[in-house]
Amino acid sequence: MARIAGVNIPTNKRVVIALTYIHGIGDAKAQEICGVVGIPAERRVNELTDAEVIQIRETIDRDYLVEGDLRREVAMNIKRLMDLGCYRGLRHRKGLPVRGQRTHTNARTRKGPAKAIAGKKK
Repeated sequence: MARIAGVNIPTNKRVVIALTYIHGIGDAKAQEICGVVGIPAERRVNELTDAEVIQIRETIDRDYLVEGDLRREVAMNIKRLMDLGCYRGLRHRKGLPVRGQRTHTNARTRKGPAKAIAGKKK
């Protein structure tokens, strides 16, 4: 099992798919990394040589912000918005949708499970 950026990537999947298991790398970045390193799209992780794994690891460390560093940066950005007291920061602080979605109905993911209202008429 190859370990890249602190994540054990699955061995039986194609390299492009396996790289997306790393937080901060999606389809486009995974294909870009494979292109830079020179790995064919149909190659599987268990077919990689140690040198290729090291090249992938170095490319990711050098060019991309992934895993813990990315999570830390996102958290700092949200904290900055909350400290500023801007509209987006207030929405984060209240646990409501940030990007303009409606909250009269829906928004249950951000707001949590529905709370019963005592004495509400039908």
